[in-house]
Amino acid sequence: MTRIDLTGLDTRPAQVWGGVRLVPLVRAEPVPGLRLSREVYEAADGRVDVGDGTVYTSYVPHGFVADWSGAGREEAAYGTRLGDAPPAGVPVRAPHRRLARRVRGERRLRFLPLHLALEGYLSLHFGGPSVLWEEWSRAALRRGLSPRAEAAYAGWEVPGLAEALRVFELHPGQCGVLVYTADALAAAFVVPHPEDYRLLHPTLVEDLYGELVHQYAYYGGPVPEFTARIRDGAGGIRDLADLRAAAREQERRWAVAHDGLMARDLLDTPYAFERAYRMGSFALYRFLPPFARDGRGQHIGELITDHKGRTAYLKTFRLSDAQVRRGYLLRRLASCDWHPGRTAEALGIAREELVRRIRAAGFGALLDAHGLAQAARNAREG
Repeated sequence: MTRIDLTGLDTRPAQVWGGVRLVPLVRAEPVPGLRLSREVYEAADGRVDVGDGTVYTSYVPHGFVADWSGAGREEAAYGTRLGDAPPAGVPVRAPHRRLARRVRGERRLRFLPLHLALEGYLSLHFGGPSVLWEEWSRAALRRGLSPRAEAAYAGWEVPGLAEALRVFELHPGQCGVLVYTADALAAAFVVPHPEDYRLLHPTLVEDLYGELVHQYAYYGGPVPEFTARIRDGAGGIRDLADLRAAAREQERRWAVAHDGLMARDLLDTPYAFERAYRMGSFALYRFLPPFARDGRGQHIGELITDHKGRTAYLKTFRLSDAQVRRGYLLRRLASCDWHPGRTAEALGIAREELVRRIRAAGFGALLDAHGLAQAARNAREG
C-alpha cells in the first residue's frame, strides 16, 4: 500500500464560506464492523511517553475510540472545557502511555487524532547523525534532534473555519469532508459511519492545522461557490425527470473536476505507511509523504483500513513548505549516511550551501564549527 484509497466515497457539491470550501464525502453504505466515538480528557495538556526515553507533549482536547466489538457502543462525549467545570466524559489520567492504546479487556482502541501522525513526523531521524563525521558535533550524536518542535494552529484560529463548520449542511450518508482554504487542500477527514460523522463533525474546529493553511485562510480572498447552469432549449428540459437528470449530470461533472484537480495532491502522492496497530480485520496506520520538492501540497496523517485496503478512517495535516524542506533535508542526509560531502554532491550543490540549508532548517546545533573548518582544510589539501 502506497496510496490512499477512497473507494466507496463520493463527493458532493462544495459549500463555501468566504475563503473556506467544504466538500462533503458520502458513502452509499457504512463500513461494517467499525465505529468511532469521542472521549473528552480531564487533563487537556497531554504528556505521552513514546517508549524510547522521549516524551511527546501537546494540547489534547479529545481522543477517538475505535470500536470493532459489534456491541454498538457509539455514544460520544461532547465539548472540551478549560477551567473549574469538569467535562462530561470518562476521565483519562495523564501521562498517556502511548498514542494508540487498546482499552484493557475490550475490543476498543483509544488514540489521539492527528497526534499519531505528528509524532511520526517529529521522530523522523530524531536520533540525528548515525555516523560521526568530522562536521557533526558529539552533542548531536548524544542528543540527536532534541528537542524537536513544530508550530500548528487550532481550528478556531483559522479565519472562517468555525463559521463554515457551524453553517455546514450535512448530507444523507455523509462520512467525511475535505477542507480547503483559498482552494488549497487543508485537511481530509473520513469516518466509517454517518452517525459517527454527525457526532465528530464539531471536533474539526479543535483539530490542528498547518501554518500554510492559516496563512491561506487569513490572506486569501473569497473563493467561488459551486454553481450549476442548466440550459433549456430544443430537446432540453421537458419535465421533472429531465430536470433531475440534468442536475445529476452537473453533480457528476463537479465530482470529476474535483477528483481530477483539487484532491489530486492527496490521492496521487505515494506515501510511506507504518502500521501502528491491528484490530481484527482493520489496521491503524500513520503515513509520511515523499517530501518531494515539486511545489505540490504534501500531507502527513493516519488512517484505518479494512482487509481490502479501503479507507474507513482518515485524518490528514498539511505540511508547510518549511516543514517539507526539513523532511526532505533529513531524508537526503540519512540516505547518504549523514556525510555532508556526499549529500552535497547528491543534491548538486556546494558543501557551503548544504551547511547554509542545515542552519536555515533549524539544525545548526548539530554542526561542529571546528569540524567544518577541518573538513574544509582536508578538502583543499586533497
